[in-house]
Amino acid sequence: MRLLLVEDDTALCAAVCGYLRAKAFVVDVATTLGEARAALHGARYAALLLDLHLPDGDGLTLLRELPASKERPIVIVLTARDQVSDRIRGLDAGADDYLVKPYDPAELLARLRAVERRRTDAQAPLLQLGALQIDLGAEQVRRAGLPVALTAKEWALLRVLATRAHRVHTREALQDALYGWGDESDSNTLEVFISRLRKKLGREHIETVRGLGYRLAAPSAPDAAP
Repeated sequence: MRLLLVEDDTALCAAVCGYLRAKAFVVDVATTLGEARAALHGARYAALLLDLHLPDGDGLTLLRELPASKERPIVIVLTARDQVSDRIRGLDAGADDYLVKPYDPAELLARLRAVERRRTDAQAPLLQLGALQIDLGAEQVRRAGLPVALTAKEWALLRVLATRAHRVHTREALQDALYGWGDESDSNTLEVFISRLRKKLGREHIETVRGLGYRLAAPSAPDAAP
């Protein structure tokens, strides 16, 4: 999942980015409203983590500019403003959740997952596809009862596929989940990671939809452990 963190506190940025990247999220950082607008114009983000007090204005201004659509990123407001009236303003402006500083990055992650589940109508973070079990909450995968070890990039890709299982994900959307600003990739990188996931999860679990992209699929019969 690709996130945009809009925050001008250098130390907090480093802590949050380090934590989320270790959890296989791709995180870009903007320190001003201007940088955030440019980032949102140039890339697609699954979530926007938005500080309100920025050098060039109020983060709520940016929040109100976001278009109302199904593709709009999840928005979690991060701010030191702890008054109830401030929370109401943020939620009324379109935020999905509100977290008051100082906060624990683990709580931010939990809030992010909860909002993500609500947005995608997921009833639980556990997905069962035949003999394949994907636990988004625990960040664990099992095939025929045996744990499957995934790299950070493989997990980042699988998270996107599993969050909206059975939906076709475009190459561009999956590519966004793998790379942020400054990351190098070539034209066939996505296919390399898809191939690796198929070897670990079973080819039948990742379907190619020609001309569109990829989606997770349940096999017609249980597979065997690798």
